[in-house]
Amino acid sequence: MRRNASHWCPVSSHPPIPTRVVLLTGPSGSGKSSLAARSGLPVLSLDDFYKEGDDPTLPLVTGSTDIDWDSPRAWDADAAVTAIAELCRKGRTRVPVYDIATSARTGTESLDIERTPLFVAEGVFAADIVERCRELGVLADALCLRGRPSTTFRRRLLRDLKEGRKSVPFLLRRGWRLMRAERTIVTRQAALGAHPCGKEEALGRLAAAAAGRCVKARTSTP
Repeated sequence: MRRNASHWCPVSSHPPIPTRVVLLTGPSGSGKSSLAARSGLPVLSLDDFYKEGDDPTLPLVTGSTDIDWDSPRAWDADAAVTAIAELCRKGRTRVPVYDIATSARTGTESLDIERTPLFVAEGVFAADIVERCRELGVLADALCLRGRPSTTFRRRLLRDLKEGRKSVPFLLRRGWRLMRAERTIVTRQAALGAHPCGKEEALGRLAAAAAGRCVKARTSTP
């Protein structure tokens, strides 16, 4: 099967539309945060749900003593889904404040989206909760940003160095590993239900979701 086109489908405007979420994922450095900000929608940063550095359940990179921060096991999916569900139900929730440089939560803060009918939850593990959000009936769309691995590598490294996220050797090891695995990462996220696309298509789908329309992919055999 091959995806080769898409069309818009209207959603009835008669019943009130509950608050829903667009899950935005993609490889680290793919531009998720900047695109979410461009959307003009409220944003929940899923990276704030990372586990803390002393958590004994944190996975290690195979053959290394480095913590594998790119494994879904380094992230608290249950807490993230709870926060999304509360935002959809109540319009507000408490979220952790996470400092990546120290791998620690430094506190909590309130996120209030009031009566906004749509918000974005963005992070590298967003695809891992697509099915759970769909089962809760709160999923508007799920998108996976993709681009050139070399561009993503450069953008990620410059960001991480500027923010002092980890040591330089760690960032170089991680960056090289992620560049080699980027296409596999996108394939996995797509298999979990996130639609792979570039930034302009992603913005178009966000606008459609905000307007109460949905996008369905057509498929055809080669």
